[in-house]
Amino acid sequence: MPMSVIEASGVSKAFRIPSVRRDTVREHVLGLLERRRFERLQVLDRISLNVKQGESLGIMGRNGCGKSTLLKILCGVYMPDSGYVSVRGAVTPILELGVGWNAELDAIDNVCLVGTVMGLTLPDLRRRMDEILAFAEVERFANLKLKHYSSGMASRLGYAVAFAAVRDVLVLDEIFAVGDAGFRAKCEQRYRELHEAGHTIILVSHAPPVIAGFCDRAMLIEGGCVRLEGSGPEIVTAYLRLLTGEAD
Repeated sequence: MPMSVIEASGVSKAFRIPSVRRDTVREHVLGLLERRRFERLQVLDRISLNVKQGESLGIMGRNGCGKSTLLKILCGVYMPDSGYVSVRGAVTPILELGVGWNAELDAIDNVCLVGTVMGLTLPDLRRRMDEILAFAEVERFANLKLKHYSSGMASRLGYAVAFAAVRDVLVLDEIFAVGDAGFRAKCEQRYRELHEAGHTIILVSHAPPVIAGFCDRAMLIEGGCVRLEGSGPEIVTAYLRLLTGEAD
């Protein structure tokens, strides 16, 4: 029986949100004279999950339901307020593409910079550089500074580096939302290859075909809680009913 690679139990997370917004210097100075008030926003409320080795788990939910916060907790970016998370294996997160890029460096230098942060060695990166640039479709612009890249080009490069650096567990946030149909097809093929190779994958997406077609199992999150667990198609149906107001 496959062992659990990621286990979360009773995970909760809240943030303190200022009740009064201060944008200008004048507002900040005047604000020193009065006590700042905060509202408590409960983002996750006692969420539990268990992902087995080699399994692909999909997560759906409306904007603001806590999906991205949950991924960041599983990846160690945030600490939960309560509950615990156990991860057995190295995690490659693809959450916010472009974090760590240096706009004054070209694509090759940025691949080396971000790739080493993700766990690849410089010899590995040099050996795979052509493959990474080709996947991102930026071979012609390899020596162009990133500040001259479009957002789409930079995103494709981010995916290419992350896919090359995949370790035991891959955590993806809206993976198929970048690029044209051709690039999305390449991402889908790479995803299938990683799944078939036995990598454990957690995937957040709003796209019904992605959850229904790429995930062994899925869950629906609503209001910071797990509303339903089941197969990909079952969760897609429940998500669409939620969007149209037909949910119980």
